[in-house]
Amino acid sequence: MRIADKEEFYNEKSYFAEEMDKGALFIYPTDTIYGMGCDALNTKSVEKIRKIKLRNETPFSVIAPSKKWIEENCIVENEGRKWIEKLPGQYTLIFKTRKKCVSEAVNKGLGTLGVRIPNHWIKDFVNETGVPIVTTSVNKSGSDFMTSMKDLDAEIKNNVDFILDEGEIKGKPSRIVDLRDKAKIIERG
Repeated sequence: MRIADKEEFYNEKSYFAEEMDKGALFIYPTDTIYGMGCDALNTKSVEKIRKIKLRNETPFSVIAPSKKWIEENCIVENEGRKWIEKLPGQYTLIFKTRKKCVSEAVNKGLGTLGVRIPNHWIKDFVNETGVPIVTTSVNKSGSDFMTSMKDLDAEIKNNVDFILDEGEIKGKPSRIVDLRDKAKIIERG
């Protein structure tokens, strides 16, 4: 398992992209908290994250490569377009999907998908790869989320391939906006 800072990551971006393409699980910073992810098209990797988090049924969200990707893969109505214009930002937008755009292990075949584009440099990496990545908090279900390396559960650390460390992030999870019908903001408990 490798830990890299932003500079190392940028200097070796192609290495990290190749690792992701091979199925790597990784931890990365965002504009809210640390996320755990993988290539959202790789069912085996998504299932590994489910096992680590002890989260069998609840769907995961993804960091979308671009706004265009969201529009091509999700059913976006008028109100949805207004929310997409707020991206990048601290929102997870839930849309009905147009077509299969991620592994069924991500959204459990629900026909919906939560999408994010964080206001953070990690979005540039996702955009460059053109591949959506799973974005879920770094914790086991029911436990506190990770805001710095000191919060990282040892078992999770031992099950990821690399960590992009940006120090402490003083944030909270993104706000969820359900846009399947009329916009509805879902507060996290």
